[in-house]
Amino acid sequence: MRKLIFLLIAVTLFASSCGEKQVVTQAQLEQVAIEKYLSDNQLEAQTTSSGLHYIIKLTGSSEKPTSEASITVGYIGKLLNGTIFDQSTNFPGDLSQMIAGWKEGIPLIGAGGKIKLLIPSSLGYGNQAKGKIPANSVLIFDVTLHSFTNP
Repeated sequence: MRKLIFLLIAVTLFASSCGEKQVVTQAQLEQVAIEKYLSDNQLEAQTTSSGLHYIIKLTGSSEKPTSEASITVGYIGKLLNGTIFDQSTNFPGDLSQMIAGWKEGIPLIGAGGKIKLLIPSSLGYGNQAKGKIPANSVLIFDVTLHSFTNP
């Protein structure tokens, strides 16, 4: 946690020392934190235009769920510091009712697939705290897509 705070302070100082006054946004802070997490854990992720970072561990079946699919997944949800905030081995639900990071990330795999999602707060719960999840939190989910039904 100290390293992350130091890194965020360094980014802020760098931005303020660059001649013009610059504002460091929440999205920029989260991007730095995600990149540090990936580097510290020797992971390589792909990134979508929305800022979702993902690592496909197993592609699963060739057919993929749509954003309106009914899904059954197993998952572990963690914060960047490793704190587990939720987990389930057999969670059913409608993908359309889930956070944007899941709506975008889960359709990247098929049934039997496994994916790691690094979700910036803008694709999670934003500036709202939710249970054990503080406001403006980057979320990490390890998800196994057991099955799905497209509408």
